Amino acid sequence: MSKTVKFGLLFLLILCLIGVRVFLEPILYDPLINYFKSDYLQNPLPGFNLNLYIFNLFIRFFINTIISLSILYVIFINKSIILFSAKIYFFTFLILIASFFLVIKYQLIDGYLVVFYIRRFLIHPIILLLLVPAFYYQHLVLNKDNQ
Repeated sequence: MSKTVKFGLLFLLILCLIGVRVFLEPILYDPLINYFKSDYLQNPLPGFNLNLYIFNLFIRFFINTIISLSILYVIFINKSIILFSAKIYFFTFLILIASFFLVIKYQLIDGYLVVFYIRRFLIHPIILLLLVPAFYYQHLVLNKDNQ
């Protein structure tokens, strides 16, 4: 793949990530957006449909995951990296969604920063920001060892 095509695809995929944030925010059910924009440290969590919210978190996470895996494929063009990353995304989702559910359902915490940060990891492509440098470093180390 030529560098021009690669950078064009990366630009398009990054625009897709931005589009998920801009266009899906009003469509998907997220009662905590306004809560965290307000004085959330002084107010209790608002009432909301937890099952519907978790389903909407899954949709957003899934869309971000597909776009993120596409970005990783365009950068590295390595199927083993994509399979490994998909497993990371899958297990991360399971751990985060279970934690989120338990914290919200059983009010296991006193403050709401845990809810805020778990939600951030679920709705933003933070994992991509961790994987790209890690795989790039691995690529550099493997190339150095092969020389």
